[in-house]
Amino acid sequence: MEMTARLAHLDTKVDGRNCDGLVNHNGETTEIRVPLSHTGKRLGPIEGGNLYRLRDRKFLLEDKKRLCAWALGAALLGILLMVLHAELCPLVYQPESIYALSINGLISFSTGCLLILIIAFHYKDIRLFIIDHNQVDWRIAMTSNRVLGISLELVVCAIHPVAIYLRPDMGDRLAGEPEQNSSTPLCLSSSHKEVMLDVELLLSALMFLRLYLVHRAVLLHSKVLLSASYRSIGSLNNINFSFRFVLKVLMNKYPARTLLVFIMFFWLSAAWMLRLCERQQQVETGGMDTALWLIAITFLTVGYGDVYPHTSCGKLVCLFTGVMGVACTAMLVAVMTKKLALNKGEKHVHFFMMDIQISKRIRHAAANVLRECWLLHRTTHTKDNSGEHRHHQRCLLEAIRVTTKNTLERN
Repeated sequence: MEMTARLAHLDTKVDGRNCDGLVNHNGETTEIRVPLSHTGKRLGPIEGGNLYRLRDRKFLLEDKKRLCAWALGAALLGILLMVLHAELCPLVYQPESIYALSINGLISFSTGCLLILIIAFHYKDIRLFIIDHNQVDWRIAMTSNRVLGISLELVVCAIHPVAIYLRPDMGDRLAGEPEQNSSTPLCLSSSHKEVMLDVELLLSALMFLRLYLVHRAVLLHSKVLLSASYRSIGSLNNINFSFRFVLKVLMNKYPARTLLVFIMFFWLSAAWMLRLCERQQQVETGGMDTALWLIAITFLTVGYGDVYPHTSCGKLVCLFTGVMGVACTAMLVAVMTKKLALNKGEKHVHFFMMDIQISKRIRHAAANVLRECWLLHRTTHTKDNSGEHRHHQRCLLEAIRVTTKNTLERN
């Protein structure tokens, strides 16, 4: 009978639930709340708790690293195509040929892919900011500095030679008519305006600004940023894990290798830019070998004066090379000083051996003091021997001086 009463009571509770999700208990109404999401369904980064946020953060960091690598590859591809086009045209093909238009089209296509990758990278960066700061609205992350930085990056990455699309006489030129001036930069003939030459030259040189992506790739692929230990200790010490910190770590671990790679890459880039600037003037600095020599002596702040730039663009390149040479020379001196300095073990061995040698000299000087004291005492009892007495006095004073010097040196 008791079991039957309990079952009846349970049935009453179940039947007492109305369609509004309310349950009646002895005249009292209790609201039943049903979760909106199904069991096992992934929630958002804010509603899902710290576990989901950490997982999303890991995925976003991997996506940022992958997008940065692709963006750097697209930037380098555009620069290589620009250099290839500048070297082959018009020596191999003519400005009106399909090859020139194809390579310029590839440069524009790589530039478009680069812009898309930059936008995708900053989209992932904004999502990562939202997760790190536990925010919901993405507009909170769009500060004025971030908007200015993204706009500046898009402008820098969009720069590429476009004069071939703007040539007014491209359709009027004959296909079989050869170019008269084979030294004009980037496939532009002498019939064009000088302003078009300068614009094409400037756009080609400014494409090297895309190499700012190198520091972002180094930062995202460094073990410093990926190591949880580094991040934990750095957060406790209020360290900002930026490219500056990563560069300091690389300069401390691999100073010679880092400087060598930077100097060689800078020499090649600056030499080609100088050749690009000087080639239109038909001067000796328009050759790659002479440009390399001029960049090297300018970078080392030697300046023999046998060759010098003739154009304003070439002078700016040499000026920037000299400034970078002074900075790299200072870093090289610091690296060589650190390399020549003794480490902890070498200092211990060196100071231990020096201490042994000083102890030997102190004992030898003390023995000389005792000997000269005895000889001086012996000469005091002899008559008509004043010269020998003064000699032993001088020797005693010298022995005392040497003993004092070695003792102070040891302390």
